[in-house]
Amino acid sequence: MIDTKSKLVLSIISKETKNGNYKIFELSDIIMSLPRHYRMDKVAVKHILMYLERQDIISIKYEDDEKYCMAVLPFGYEILENEKPKYYKEIEDKKIKNNNFLICFFASFLGTSVAFSIFYLIFKFLIKQ
Repeated sequence: MIDTKSKLVLSIISKETKNGNYKIFELSDIIMSLPRHYRMDKVAVKHILMYLERQDIISIKYEDDEKYCMAVLPFGYEILENEKPKYYKEIEDKKIKNNNFLICFFASFLGTSVAFSIFYLIFKFLIKQ
């Protein structure tokens, strides 16, 4: 599990590198791609990149002062695909609950209607005779 800032940096790298291809990034470009309230300085981004490399999430081929040649490893793509925000999970749970409620309601309504119609037919034939 990685924190939000690391996940944002990972998503920026993954958008630029497709299929594990290496690409050269400048730290200033990564910083400018971050949302305003998550902006960091160059030292913080370097620490995040080193952390991601130690966790085998990205691969850094070489690094100069402010330039990195990086690619996202399969584990990094797996992290980005599997982790949905909690908000979306809650919406999916609510949809499932609503669908279950509707199915139960209509099934019980249909069952009750069939039972009453059978009772009506039986009662009608018994009174006629």
